[in-house]
Amino acid sequence: MPDVSFTSLAVVLGVSFLAPLVIGLVPWLRVPSVVLEITLGIVVGPSVLGWATIDEPVAILSTIGLAFLLFLSGLEIDLDQLRGQLLTVAAIGFVFTLVLAAIAGYALGGIGLVRNPLFAAVVLTSTSLGLVFPVLEDSGQLGSRFGKLAITGATIGEFAGVILLSLFFGGNSTDTGTRLFLLGVFVAAVVLVAFVLTWRSKQMPIARVLLRLQDTTAQIRVRGALFILGLFIVLAAHLGLETILGAFVAGALVRMIDRDGMRTHPEFQAKLEAIGYGFLIPVFFVSSGIGFDLDALTAHPATLARVPIFLAALLAVRGLPAVICYRRIVGTRSSVAAGLLQATSLTLIVAATQIGVATNAISSTNAAALVAAGLLSALVFPILALRLQHASSEPKPTNPPESTTVTGVARRDRRGATT
Repeated sequence: MPDVSFTSLAVVLGVSFLAPLVIGLVPWLRVPSVVLEITLGIVVGPSVLGWATIDEPVAILSTIGLAFLLFLSGLEIDLDQLRGQLLTVAAIGFVFTLVLAAIAGYALGGIGLVRNPLFAAVVLTSTSLGLVFPVLEDSGQLGSRFGKLAITGATIGEFAGVILLSLFFGGNSTDTGTRLFLLGVFVAAVVLVAFVLTWRSKQMPIARVLLRLQDTTAQIRVRGALFILGLFIVLAAHLGLETILGAFVAGALVRMIDRDGMRTHPEFQAKLEAIGYGFLIPVFFVSSGIGFDLDALTAHPATLARVPIFLAALLAVRGLPAVICYRRIVGTRSSVAAGLLQATSLTLIVAATQIGVATNAISSTNAAALVAAGLLSALVFPILALRLQHASSEPKPTNPPESTTVTGVARRDRRGATT
């Protein structure tokens, strides 16, 4: 074997195992796993204990983990849900988000809190679909009108955030017009591949072969999905776009062409999630904690004071449009809850700050403050959103019952409605 140390990787894998285990053993610790993974990464990293560093094995797996995170986020997009009134309302809300993001970005730049106002504006538009989705699913709200609206808004936020980040802060030095052209080439390639995969695969014997090999040691569908992931990452990189855009689109494409998944291969997505959430994605989050510049955040009180400012900006940019636009459809409480969920942003903030530091669009101190704000949003906003939605779904009090028997039934019904 090559002379490479795997000590840091072993620490990272240990932390990725312990984080969900601790949450499972301590039921009152209602914290998203990714928050604890990043926090423990800070603890075992150079800022505190110094047990692990970002060496070559960790860096490579972390990069792949980020790609897989965006791939699975794209895989969660249900194109059938992105239509009708919910899509229209969510899209109008996102237009308000863009306006507020521009105002907030340039306001932060005007008072000297950020180096690049446009970068701040792009980061503030994002939502962590990968955090919102399990919160709604675990609470039983995913199929409700509120849940569908929140997912639609989160989907638009994450997809638009990836597009804008790739468009304005791609790795190359070309102008925006050239990047728009390259983005158009990328979209055309996506459409072409989608057409070929959805049309030719149904006309050829390959469909029967895929069905036969999908649950053997070949795991052919998993290999095919990973090939599409790699293909679009390379395509995006060669066009000068961010690789996270290629990964995200690859996931959405796999979801689109895999229409009969639940009928012919229901375990396919679970297999991909096992690779991602069981291995690669925790490595990315723990390593993000290891690389977190805690000294830059805590060295000066002024830097620490930026965390609540960035958190308030997230809430205003993503939360206010939901309250304004969703109120007619789901009511005031539910629209506030949806706004809190839309303001939950961590995954793209972590990815964007790494890109921003590399391209000199953001300083390391502001990157640390933004990530800290993202951690707080993931920790606080979903809990507040569920409590608000929980309260809004409670039945309104009625006239006092006339007998103790009816009273007992009413109490049981009320408990059932709130659990």
